[in-house]
Amino acid sequence: MMKLTLGPTALAAVVFAAPGPRPAAAPIGDTPATMLHDTMRKLWIDHVAWTRMYIISAAAGLPDAKPTTDRLLQNQADIGNAVAGYYGAEAGTKLTALLKDHILQAAELVTASKAGDQAKAADAKTRWYKNADEIAVFLSAANPKHWPVETLKSAMKMHLDQTLEEASDRIAGKYDEDIKDYDEIVAHILTMADLLSSGIVKQFPEKFASKP
Repeated sequence: MMKLTLGPTALAAVVFAAPGPRPAAAPIGDTPATMLHDTMRKLWIDHVAWTRMYIISAAAGLPDAKPTTDRLLQNQADIGNAVAGYYGAEAGTKLTALLKDHILQAAELVTASKAGDQAKAADAKTRWYKNADEIAVFLSAANPKHWPVETLKSAMKMHLDQTLEEASDRIAGKYDEDIKDYDEIVAHILTMADLLSSGIVKQFPEKFASKP
């Protein structure tokens, strides 16, 4: 069985919505900024949670792999729609398309890795990382001051590295490691979600100003 080779990953923040220490409490209230913060976290937690469920189903050959994939792809549309509220429908549609490619290429990589097809896995991995850079460049172009392209590229690369390690350990039956991988994935994706929500708030302060 093919083992995906990865560099070391690092725990980017304390874990939220998973076993272990909790992060600092999110702001309490229903201000526009807080609502965006919470929405972005929910969307990206869904992103990694449904990705995990797909990995589990695909690795085990479970019959729910197709509906799980469909639900995961819906999450990409949900993220695109959230961004469209600030950057327009065209931007939302483009981000959705990029994120759906992100998911479908990951699925190709998992399938090829499970089958031990190193050539197909290598091709899928190359396209997957290229797509991650495209997502980073696209987002940074919309908000370059608060979403620096190298910061986003680094964040996306870590997300992919961690997901690869999770899938690799799951396929290999290393379930204890697989669970630890997911804890790290959750921690990191929350830092990404917070980067995105805070960047929007800083770019459009008039939309988040406190009203008398």
